[in-house]
Amino acid sequence: MKVTIKPSKLKGRVCAPPSKSMAHRLLICAGLSDGVSNISNVAESEDILATLSCLKALGADIKENRDADEEYKTLQLRGINPTQAEEAVLPCNESGSTLRFFIPIAALSDKEVLLTGSETLMNRPLTVYEDIFKEQELKFEKSKSELRIKGRLKGGAFKIAADISSQFISGLLFSLPLCEEDSTIELSGAIESKPYIDMTIEALRRFGIKIEWESESTLRIEGGQTYRTSDERVEGDWSNAAYLMTLGAEVKGLDENSLQGDKACTGFFKLLEEGCAELDIADTPDLAPALMAYAAMNHGCILRGTRRLKIKESDRGAAMQEELKKFGVETKLSENSIVVGRGISKPNEAFSGHNDHRIVMALAALCTKTGGVIEGAEAVAKSFPDYFEKISELGVRMNKEN
Repeated sequence: MKVTIKPSKLKGRVCAPPSKSMAHRLLICAGLSDGVSNISNVAESEDILATLSCLKALGADIKENRDADEEYKTLQLRGINPTQAEEAVLPCNESGSTLRFFIPIAALSDKEVLLTGSETLMNRPLTVYEDIFKEQELKFEKSKSELRIKGRLKGGAFKIAADISSQFISGLLFSLPLCEEDSTIELSGAIESKPYIDMTIEALRRFGIKIEWESESTLRIEGGQTYRTSDERVEGDWSNAAYLMTLGAEVKGLDENSLQGDKACTGFFKLLEEGCAELDIADTPDLAPALMAYAAMNHGCILRGTRRLKIKESDRGAAMQEELKKFGVETKLSENSIVVGRGISKPNEAFSGHNDHRIVMALAALCTKTGGVIEGAEAVAKSFPDYFEKISELGVRMNKEN
């Protein structure tokens, strides 16, 4: 899809979309519960649809409805016992969260499970699980578009580098309570993206699963636990709200006490408005494109803790560098930092979305100042399928071509 955005003045307020990160977690917990749970305020982004497809493939029964007063859906899930699951094919599509959450869940059964996904998804690192499966002598065979696993995961003592994706840790936290053995996860080094780990622990708590921080770096998980049913509502999404704020929009429906790390965006934006700020985003890497765009519109910035941007849906630092150059903004990339210049000018060529939802949304904000054309804009469907409808309500003038 190609979107042409014209210089626009925004007006009004917009409601934050449901949190994709929390929806993944609540839906998985409901799917692992013995009985029926209801999860409301669910937006059917491509990533969430991938998680629902995997739950269905494992045997969960899912029904949906939408109350006349609700913008998003309520899903009723009858859960399954994954330790008794049969052979299955789990379609993860392009969702890194889905793939990394479901690998250890699928390994709770001793049946062979095939996890499928795009070549881009399967190129994303899975070394943490590969090492665990090798140590436990479980099958782990990866090709360009699929991963085949077999063998029952056992609890025990796990030692994991703390600066890798928190998705590996969350995946283990979903599965280890259902193992017979007690487990510990020791995180070595400085912990990055800890708010996502805390979100997983909170979601598990709501469904009756107890996880404890034994120390600042060690998690203790009692084995033999059982997920209990619960009715939950997905909170507003600070991650995608940040991309609405980049437009200058006032966003309602957010919890100021949320565990979501990306709620730091409001403080970051304020610093960027005041001057050329130096920001550490090791815990909030999904904010990077938004912050780079906002910095370019204001005083520039220096971002620290950017190393993991290379392994997102795109190499986000390099992708934003390429696109910001079209606005006349220079950026400098280093191993773990990015320097962004200031002062955007009218572009004379189209932008690429790099098949990355967050790149598209960051570019859209910039285009409201100068005008511009974004190719591959359909990538927003990964996390925020109604993004363009939302910003149109705020007064952004645009044309869409499929």
